[in-house]
Amino acid sequence: MAFTPAEWPRRLRSQEWYGGTSRDAIYHRGWLKNQGYPEDLFDGRPIIGILNTWSDLSPCNGHLRELADKVKAGVWEAGAVPLEVPVFSASENTFRPTAMMYRNLAAMAVEETMRAQPIDGAVLLVGCDKTTPSLMMGAASTDIPSIVVTGGPMLNGWFRGERVGSGTALWQMSEDIKAGKISQADFLEAEQAMSRSSGTCNTMGTASTMASMAEALGMALSGNAAIPAVDSRRRVMAQLSGRRIVQMVKDDLKPSDVMTRAAFENAIRVNGAIGGSTNAVVHLLALAGRVGIDLTLDDWDRLGRDVPTILNLMPSGEYLMEEFFYAGGLPVVLKHLGDAGMLNRDALTVSGGPIWDEVKDARNWNEDVIRPADRALTSNGGIAVLRGNLAPDGAVLKPSAATPALMKHRGRAVVFEDIDDYKARIGDDALDIDETCIMVLKNCGPKGYPGMSEVGNMGLPPKVLRKGITDMIRISDARMSGTAYGTVILHTSPEAAVGGPLAVVRSGDMIELDVAARRLHLDISDEELGARLAEWDKREHRAVAPDSGYAKLFHDHVEQAHTGADFDFLKGCRGRDVPRDSH
Repeated sequence: MAFTPAEWPRRLRSQEWYGGTSRDAIYHRGWLKNQGYPEDLFDGRPIIGILNTWSDLSPCNGHLRELADKVKAGVWEAGAVPLEVPVFSASENTFRPTAMMYRNLAAMAVEETMRAQPIDGAVLLVGCDKTTPSLMMGAASTDIPSIVVTGGPMLNGWFRGERVGSGTALWQMSEDIKAGKISQADFLEAEQAMSRSSGTCNTMGTASTMASMAEALGMALSGNAAIPAVDSRRRVMAQLSGRRIVQMVKDDLKPSDVMTRAAFENAIRVNGAIGGSTNAVVHLLALAGRVGIDLTLDDWDRLGRDVPTILNLMPSGEYLMEEFFYAGGLPVVLKHLGDAGMLNRDALTVSGGPIWDEVKDARNWNEDVIRPADRALTSNGGIAVLRGNLAPDGAVLKPSAATPALMKHRGRAVVFEDIDDYKARIGDDALDIDETCIMVLKNCGPKGYPGMSEVGNMGLPPKVLRKGITDMIRISDARMSGTAYGTVILHTSPEAAVGGPLAVVRSGDMIELDVAARRLHLDISDEELGARLAEWDKREHRAVAPDSGYAKLFHDHVEQAHTGADFDFLKGCRGRDVPRDSH
């Protein structure tokens, strides 16, 4: 329903720019009128910013201009004024050294864009991995009414009669080439099959995970997460979201009203149920910090530990996002959690009502895709948080993507000092390694890479792959792509580059892993560990601070993975106060 300006309960932010007859108001209105806007659009109706992460160099978001038009239609219908605003778009496929290095920059840019411009409410138009958390972080920092619209996943990939999951197939086929199972020509032929429509990864990679997190947090309309990018219902969702943000502005329904502790608890449990990406850990920890909620790795372990992984989706399972949508999407998963007593039913969503009202009548249309708990992929999903002398502040592992036989293991460390060392040595058949060993990669954390790249799922040595082995334990301070799989221990904190214990692991050391006991232990004495760390501290650190630019800002202020790798000066909500006019 459209509203007249007289119905608005308070003076809007945008009226600080456009309201009245002062010289400054005429300055702001006059320039915008060169776009052909009538006088009555500035009479007090809200201005809705459509924050669009479209970019030709962000292919996952390449269709968002069309969605923006649908959002605009919804905003106009509800009686407000939509203004599309391009914002920083960190593409996973193109940004070097890693898109993660620019998540915080994008969040800062979005925050200041929202605060410095005449925006009463925002539609966050996102998709590719880092665009979703960065825009949500920016919105949380300003606390301006905001709603998330994701671009949706690609259609299923098919190659020679089998499903091909974007990302997941890339890792599988890359290993198959080294094992001699397929040819390079086969790999190139499969390339087009992996990405056959607009949209994000069609596996439960980070993009689909974060779309699910947005919905589970209540920041998107129910059903948003799984609709394929090219399905007409994705455009309908965009238009309905455009309508809804206008009512949110009238009600002053803010991110802080929605993203409560109860909402974060729901999101953590959902992540376990869907076999979500480990990247969700750093993103939700950072997002919680922006709204002032003390979320920790212990919360991740406690809340997700008993959640069964019921979504049979790659990389943990066999299906893709298209089937997830047809089976009923995230509302079915939320209903399952609610029926099992694992959902905070009263958590508020952008709909204006509790999350349970949105999902209580959801039906499961395919129980092979969204399984009953007694046929779960794993009875204890979630994210396992490991601690010990090798990871005093924690490390994470995704049980649903790991090999059960490796969840308790003691093995000899084979150490790579950095990613270049790994690349130089991994293909050498003379490398002293077998499937019982534990691969250790250092200096790939927030400061060490820099940016904490997705290199933690190191490919196995070819000589091991040729034996038919497909998994080994791998430990690093890096991240792993959400589309990847394996018994991979990530986010080891503190990272090696700041003198964490990982820095002093040596090839030949024995390492013990016990996931059930949540233990990760370097089998040397406390005295030996202390002596090694003291010796390391005398050397020149690998994480040499850049002397200028964003790289210096990042190095100087990025926090460790166990608190979300955000900047230390961005904690807490800084609010929506209108900046002083300069005219």
